[in-house]
Amino acid sequence: MGWIVIPIAFLVWLALVILFTPRIDYRVSTPLRPDSDEFLHVVQVTCQAAVHVSNRVEILTNGAQFYPAMRDAILQATGSVNLEAYIFEPGDAADMLIDAMVARARDGVDVRLVLDSIGSSGMRGRPAHRLREAGCRLYFYQPITWYRLHRLNNRTHRELLIVDGRVAFTGGAGVADWWYKPDGQAPAWRDMMARLEGPIVAALQGVFAENWLECGGEILTSPRDWPALEPAGAAQALLVKSSPSDRATSSRVVFQMLIEGAVSEIDIGTPYFLPDRALRRALVRAARRGVRIRVVVPGRHADQRLARLASRRMYGELLAGGVQLYEYRSGMTHVKVLMVDGTWALIGTTNVDNRSFEHNDEVNVAFREAAVTARLRRDFESDLAASNEVTSDSWRARSPFEKLVGPVCWILERQQ
Repeated sequence: MGWIVIPIAFLVWLALVILFTPRIDYRVSTPLRPDSDEFLHVVQVTCQAAVHVSNRVEILTNGAQFYPAMRDAILQATGSVNLEAYIFEPGDAADMLIDAMVARARDGVDVRLVLDSIGSSGMRGRPAHRLREAGCRLYFYQPITWYRLHRLNNRTHRELLIVDGRVAFTGGAGVADWWYKPDGQAPAWRDMMARLEGPIVAALQGVFAENWLECGGEILTSPRDWPALEPAGAAQALLVKSSPSDRATSSRVVFQMLIEGAVSEIDIGTPYFLPDRALRRALVRAARRGVRIRVVVPGRHADQRLARLASRRMYGELLAGGVQLYEYRSGMTHVKVLMVDGTWALIGTTNVDNRSFEHNDEVNVAFREAAVTARLRRDFESDLAASNEVTSDSWRARSPFEKLVGPVCWILERQQ
C-alpha cells in the first residue's frame, strides 16, 4: 500500500499548491488613455514587447474560412512550416492540414509541429506516424511522466502557424472538426483566426521557437525561418505572450491596463469568462465612470457546463455594476477578443480566466489600428444579434439547481 500513498499524497499536495497559491491583486497606479502615447510607451516597456508597424491583417471568420486559408498557405511554402497547437484532433480539418504538410515535407520543406500532449493526445499513433514518415518533425509538449508531474497544469494553449517566416495565423481555434462543420444538430463552433503579414510575423516565429527549443533543444537559426520582412500594410501590432514562468503575465497586464484606461467602450468575447476579483472590480469601475461594457459568452451550447455555472455565479456582481452580459444562442462561441475605444483590439488564445492568465503558455496580438477594430466589431455586432441579454431579473430567476451547484464550482475559478 505504501507505493499508492506516495503518489496520492503528491497529487494532494499539487492540488493544494494550485488552489492556494496567492493571487496578484492587479491594479494600475495611474489609468492611461489607450489612445495616448503614454499608454503605448508604458505597455511596451512593461511587457518587454515592441510595437511592429506596417502589418497586413486579414480576419477569417469561422473554420470554413480559416482552415482552407491555412492549407493554402502551407501548400505555398518553400522553406518552412511551423505549427503549434493545444488541440489538434484527427478528422477532416486535421487531414486537410496534414495532407498539405506531408506534401511539402516530401518536397524538402522543413515542417515542425509542437502539440500539447493532453489537448492533442489523439494525434498519437497513426497521425503522428504519417507525419514523421513524410519527414515532418513532431514533439508533444509536456508529456505526462512522473518527473514532470509538478508541471502537469502547464499546457501550451498557443495556436500558431507560421509559413516561410512570412505569413502567420493565430487566434483562438485549434484544429478539430467541431470548428469546421456541424455535428448532427450542433452547428460548427463560432470562432476566428487572423492571417498576418509583415514584421509581426517574426515575433510570432519567436514564440514558436521558444517552445520548439524547450521540446527538442534546437535553436532555430536557419534563414528559411528568419527572412527579411518588408512592410505589408498599415496596422501596428504588439505581441503579447504569456507563460507561467512569468508570475505576472503580460496578457493579464495588458487586460488590466486597457480596461482601467478605457474611456468610452469595452467589448469582450470569450468562451470562458471567470474574471478574478481584481478584474471584476476594474470592469465595474469602468462601467460606473460611463464606459459601455458588453461581454459575449456561450449560452446553453457551452462545451464546459461546469465552467458556465461558475461563470454565471459572478453575473450578479457585474450586472449590478453596469456590465452588460450576453449569452450566444446560435451554438458554441469560442471567439476571444478584447476591443477598447475603437483604438485597440486584442485577439489570440487567452481566455478571461485564471488558467489562461497563470497556468498556460498563451499568445495574443494587440492591434493599434482602427480598421482592424472596426472589422472585428462587425463580427461582434453579429454575435450580439445572435445572443440573449442577461438581465438582473433573468439571472435572479435561474433554476434552483444552478443556485445550488454554482457555489460548489468556485474551484473552477482557479482552474478555468
